Amino acid sequence: MIQLRPSRYILAVTGASGMPYAVYLASALADTPDREVHVIISEAAKKILRLETVDGLDVLQAKATKIWEPDDIAGSPASGSWQHDGMIVCPCSMASLAAIANGLASNLILRAADVTLKEKRPLILVPRETPYSRIHLQNMLAVHDAGAIILPPCPGFYARPQTINDLLAHVCGRILDQLHIPQHLFAEWSGDQ
Repeated sequence: MIQLRPSRYILAVTGASGMPYAVYLASALADTPDREVHVIISEAAKKILRLETVDGLDVLQAKATKIWEPDDIAGSPASGSWQHDGMIVCPCSMASLAAIANGLASNLILRAADVTLKEKRPLILVPRETPYSRIHLQNMLAVHDAGAIILPPCPGFYARPQTINDLLAHVCGRILDQLHIPQHLFAEWSGDQ
């Protein structure tokens, strides 16, 4: 008898502003039974989590099926034989973007992203920087050409958001859409709002 594994996602959190997106996304991913959420948090991200959230690190740890250390280069997400259904880097620092674009797999986040690309699994990068330099844009184009999805956290306003959570929900819902995960975080555009 074949045993089906639960759906499995990697959420990597790197050192850029935008930690509320990561915290909200971890909760949205973990909301469904039979879904594993494997979280990797860089050291820089831990510092920014403390600056931008009250209990973000605790929430990420509580929502994770497993927390992987970024220096655990032999961790399961480093191997193509470890099956998963997609990886999100949210927020994605420009340093992480540059490393992914150039195949520099020097830690578990970067190795997991590299493996995700080579195995042709969904890789979603959520860059939180503005404005973009030419180098940033070239790196985005390189990862896009390699198969990644670039999803800047640009919430829509057609649903008339009233709170920060409404803005977070829109971006996180768009991420879930890209992974083909059914979501009800925001109303889809109908043209007659």
